[in-house]
Amino acid sequence: QAQLVESGGGLVQTGGSLRLSCAASGSIFNFLVMGWYRQAPGKQRELVATITSDGRTNYADSMQGRFTISRDSTKNTLYLQMNSLKPEDTAVYYCNAGGTAFARLYDYWGQGTQVTIPG
Repeated sequence: QAQLVESGGGLVQTGGSLRLSCAASGSIFNFLVMGWYRQAPGKQRELVATITSDGRTNYADSMQGRFTISRDSTKNTLYLQMNSLKPEDTAVYYCNAGGTAFARLYDYWGQGTQVTIPG
């Protein structure tokens, strides 16, 4: 069964870095757009970044230049390198894979990983 499992979250000081990983089981993920979203307490889930199967990336304005999304199709893994972290980056970060492939619509979510930057 296809699934996504995030890891790499934790507590880091302001200005620090973290790298999140999302391990995807199932070859279908190689054909889907994958992305990171986050949800802070009391706020709606928001886009962080996405990457297509051929490597095109898109970032939310507030993350541009600080975060880098990448994927390794040989390892079926999605990454998010986060630098210059700020307290407002504190949130649960979710991995997503979605889109249409082989005439089917897909939308998978991971369970989330907590990232905390103390103020």
